[in-house]
Amino acid sequence: MLKNVCHIGLTISNLNNSIKFYRDTLGLNYLGKMTMSGENTEILFNLNNCFAKIAYLKCNEQISGPSIELIEFVNPKAAKVKPSLNSISISEICFQVPDIDAAYETLIQKGVEFISPPQYFDFTPDGFSKSKAVYFKDPDGIVLELLEELE
Repeated sequence: MLKNVCHIGLTISNLNNSIKFYRDTLGLNYLGKMTMSGENTEILFNLNNCFAKIAYLKCNEQISGPSIELIEFVNPKAAKVKPSLNSISISEICFQVPDIDAAYETLIQKGVEFISPPQYFDFTPDGFSKSKAVYFKDPDGIVLELLEELE
């Protein structure tokens, strides 16, 4: 039934700020933006008088995976909730990196907010690998992750 993951959608508060973060800070390729409104949009989102601005960013030669869809609801405005790893929802988007410590330092210098420094894990007894991971936040506080597989 399912074919592949097309994109990961994120509801954000300011489209331009989020484009800058995902493009300029994280290095995703900006594809463009569009607007959605009208009867089909209202039915799709189950919202009256809905107007949304949407942008797409895709991976590049160094980053593989599905595109990121950024959605700013202009009308009605999206409710601000505090993203949390231990809330029932999508918990994070994880980006694999070749050197987590270097990526961490680069993003710290760019003013990115991290939840902690990178942490080491050994899941080989469970049949998985050793890795280092760290969580950080986008401009709206949406949780993202960096992961370096070590062996």
